[in-house]
Amino acid sequence: MSQYRLDYLDQLESESIHIMREVAGQFERPALLFSGGKDSITLVHLALKAFRPGKFPFPLVHIDTGHNFPEALAFRDMLAEQIGEKLIVRKVADTIKAKGLTEPKGKFASRNALQTFTLLDTIEEFEFDACIGGARRDEEKARAKERIFSVRDEFGQWDPKRQRPELWNIYNGKISKGENVRVFPISNWTELDIWNYIRREKIALPSIYFSHEREVLEYEGQLVATSEFIQLEPTDSVVTKTVRYRTVGDMTCTAAVESVATNIDDIIREITATKTSERGETRIDDKVSEAAMEDRKKNGYF
Repeated sequence: MSQYRLDYLDQLESESIHIMREVAGQFERPALLFSGGKDSITLVHLALKAFRPGKFPFPLVHIDTGHNFPEALAFRDMLAEQIGEKLIVRKVADTIKAKGLTEPKGKFASRNALQTFTLLDTIEEFEFDACIGGARRDEEKARAKERIFSVRDEFGQWDPKRQRPELWNIYNGKISKGENVRVFPISNWTELDIWNYIRREKIALPSIYFSHEREVLEYEGQLVATSEFIQLEPTDSVVTKTVRYRTVGDMTCTAAVESVATNIDDIIREITATKTSERGETRIDDKVSEAAMEDRKKNGYF
């Protein structure tokens, strides 16, 4: 008699579903951070498998910087309505006004640093004790230091030296009052795994992930979409190119890649051939310093 064996995507899916159910079992007020990007869309798909036909044991939460791609926001709203789950949106612009924060200046004025204030305020407002996110260890070297259950102190700060061991798929969610756990169910997935899973499960995505024509600014070897958030100068080179996005962050800090990939099979072939990580190739804010991501995480960034 032949023995059924899970393929690697089944194994990854099973682990992620197990983690989500652990969150539901261990925490009183969890939330799933949902931006309308491919990784958080995959998380929603996994949550549907983990909890349907019941409702999610957590709301969807988006910390909106105000600099998002319209395609991602439209998809965010459509999917939340389609599955009938609660979507909470909190805006960085409101935090800037309420706290009198200083808007970033410069050509690519990213609000990513200020996003942390809104996230921590939202956690306090709803008393979330766990926040599920779509970070993966292959994205950036600081991500690789985190466990699947990543404990943050009462100030929302992350200390890589306080990471807990996670042996035999045992996740320790015990926290003191005021602390918070960031949970990463797809930590062990790669970008290629995500795309293979999206293909297998026939998961819909925003059009921005596929090849399209867009007006972009050529800047230090990167292609940044022109928008009201970027300060163009007379000497800037603005051209129309056929591009797509490997990752979808803010318009101020996310670059496109030249591509003719109009379907998932084409995208998978492109990713297989590339030697650069998606953040390494397309995220301007990660190039500020060698420890840019780690510094933001220590201050409360997701």
